[in-house]
Amino acid sequence: METYESVLLVKNEVFVFKIPPKTSNRGYRAADWNLQEPQWTGRMRLVSKGEELIMKLEDKTSGELFAKCPIDKYPGVALEAVTDSSRYFVVRIQDDNGRTAYIGLGFGDRSDSFDLNVALQDHFKWLRKEQEGDQPPSQQLDLGFKEGETIKINMKITKKDGNETSRPRRGVGAGVVGGLLPPPPGGSRLPPPPSPQHAPSPSTAVPPQGANSEWGDFNSASTTSQKPAAPANQQNWVQF
Repeated sequence: METYESVLLVKNEVFVFKIPPKTSNRGYRAADWNLQEPQWTGRMRLVSKGEELIMKLEDKTSGELFAKCPIDKYPGVALEAVTDSSRYFVVRIQDDNGRTAYIGLGFGDRSDSFDLNVALQDHFKWLRKEQEGDQPPSQQLDLGFKEGETIKINMKITKKDGNETSRPRRGVGAGVVGGLLPPPPGGSRLPPPPSPQHAPSPSTAVPPQGANSEWGDFNSASTTSQKPAAPANQQNWVQF
């Protein structure tokens, strides 16, 4: 499949300078160049063809190629920013025989150099995504249950008052129906407790009707038990 050339950026005026050899590891400085007398002025085009990226310096009238700079990564040795300005770069140009040389490249406006940085970063970001997409997917984790494996789930129910309680278990005991205790022997229900104002005295308490002999001990206990009198120093306190 044929790959077409795509133009990423065009700047119609750039300046090329002859630069002295680098004398230290601190990088290049544009102040060391003769910025008032550029060696060449023309157009710069940044083009991509597949994964290949090339900066082309061309005559802005005829389009004749002056020099080209293949860029394999950025930042890198093919295109390096200077240490004292954001408008100037050191470019490694290359001819058809593979010979290389280093020249200075400058822009008249900082926005032009900013556009170049953005175009380079976008290209290599896209290239990384393409390379990651070509890699085989990583082995997926097997989260399924193995034979014989079980899990425990603690379910909680939130009441209307905001408190949480555990869901009641079913089948607590043989004599419990729906979580309630069975009725007392004899099949009759106990009467509601009397109000405090009309509560009968302990001596006149009468057992509920329908109760069998199993309630006898409670009846006798209620007739003989007396509440102890409150001490004299506690007579003004409310009895509970």
